[in-house]
Amino acid sequence: MSGPDIPPLTDEEKASWPKEPIVALEKPFVDARGEIQPLVDLMMRSAVMIESKKGSLRANHYHKTDWHYCYVLSGAIEYYHRPTGSVEEPECLIVKAGAMVFTPPMVDHGMKFPEDTTFLTLSRNPRDQASYEADVVRVNMLGTDGLTSWKPGD
Repeated sequence: MSGPDIPPLTDEEKASWPKEPIVALEKPFVDARGEIQPLVDLMMRSAVMIESKKGSLRANHYHKTDWHYCYVLSGAIEYYHRPTGSVEEPECLIVKAGAMVFTPPMVDHGMKFPEDTTFLTLSRNPRDQASYEADVVRVNMLGTDGLTSWKPGD
């Protein structure tokens, strides 16, 4: 039995990533029928819609090779991030409906939900359980009472 089919990262791919976590969206195409909002124009292998209840936590991990864009459809995300291995407190960004955040590989990230929230996650790697588990490393960055004093190796 072979392992998951996860291609290696390339320098060209890394150069295409946004430079900041909050992604500046292109202007939508608008006509009499409505509008089309461009989100991501890259090859990806997973698109999922996630619903999160108010007060819940998600992520609390990093990915070895995967990246993902998270576009908030409704609600809001308290998005915490820092470079993997850092002992600094993570930065918190508030991502509201109509906004998108990008997470590259090797970035610890966690999400708290101050309200019921629905968001799309558009990812480089497949989302099947074997591929996901082969690429994710869980960290204890967020706890039930907020930030913890996670240190590399915990």
